[in-house]
Amino acid sequence: MRYIPNASSERESMLESMGVSKIAELFRGIPENLLLNRPLDIPPAQSEVELIATFKQLAGENRDPESYASFLGAGVYDHIRPLIIDTLISRSEFYTSYTPYQPEINQGTVHSIFEFQTMICQLTGMDVANASMYDGSTALAEAMMMAVRVTGRRKVVCAGTVHPEYLQVIKAYAYNSGITVETIGWGDTGTVETETLVVDKETAAVIVQSPNFFGSIEDLSKLATAAHAVGALLAVCVTEAISLGILKTPGESGADIVVGEGQSLGMAPNFGGPFVGFFAAREKYQRQMPGRLVGQAFDTDGNRAFTITMATREQHIRREKATSNICTNEALCALVASVFLATLGRRGMQELATRNAQKTAYALSEICKLDGYSRTFSAPVFNAGAAS
Repeated sequence: MRYIPNASSERESMLESMGVSKIAELFRGIPENLLLNRPLDIPPAQSEVELIATFKQLAGENRDPESYASFLGAGVYDHIRPLIIDTLISRSEFYTSYTPYQPEINQGTVHSIFEFQTMICQLTGMDVANASMYDGSTALAEAMMMAVRVTGRRKVVCAGTVHPEYLQVIKAYAYNSGITVETIGWGDTGTVETETLVVDKETAAVIVQSPNFFGSIEDLSKLATAAHAVGALLAVCVTEAISLGILKTPGESGADIVVGEGQSLGMAPNFGGPFVGFFAAREKYQRQMPGRLVGQAFDTDGNRAFTITMATREQHIRREKATSNICTNEALCALVASVFLATLGRRGMQELATRNAQKTAYALSEICKLDGYSRTFSAPVFNAGAAS
């Protein structure tokens, strides 16, 4: 809503046109005891210079990750953000109050979403990606629900090395859906031991995170083989999307669904959000994907255009056929990720991921030089590691 100041004479004119003599008469429908008959208890007005100084002083009281090293882990991080990101996403075309993806009026926005989907497919090694999700945890829950729909089974086996908050989210989704979530532990490597993985013909999906909560990289190929042997799907969650710059893609390892959190793709900490989730799958499962898919099309004159190709929520199709109630595009956050990925390019992503891996290895080696400390797990790690 725009703020439009008006002078006393203009207010008097408006009151006169409404047939009242003072503003208080506009509120005569409100009981007297509910009216505030005194000035608001707020500081006096400030000049622009004074106001800026006040906010700078207040901002200086914050403890932000740019000023201090944060060792909290398992959450939001202060990643590298090229300055071009804020310059581009601050263009007014990208700000709107609602439905910025209507293809009839905004080809630029649906085009940017199409590019986001394309780059997510390239990162994950999957066939098709949707037009973004809320975040990584809800995307993982949607992956579980999709596996249940695809297989017609109602049990999932989830690695205990999945982020514990993500695990809570999928259990919350499963609670009233008649889905059983079985959690399995980890071995000395800090990863799932395939030999102890128990799956059967009631299992809809094996759910795993890689790099996992300990930073350890899971052997996705073995897990895919075990899942597929009983007709289950392998759903892989990626909370550190940068890792896909150097690791073998989940798609190449046999994953059927790949979801994740895109915070490391140029998203500022944002006080804990908003961020952007991503969701990709094999083409044969695309009709069971949640959310929307933006596709490329051509008009009758052969001009390229972009449009929402698939939308499987109840707003668009019959309720009993809907795959999910998820209805966001997180379009501006998806645009951030797209600008980030386009700015770095394939080689930039490889270099950034390599730096992350090298710095993690260095930090772990230095910690392990301290008396009484050694690595907890033996598996290769990315961006995190456990020492005790």
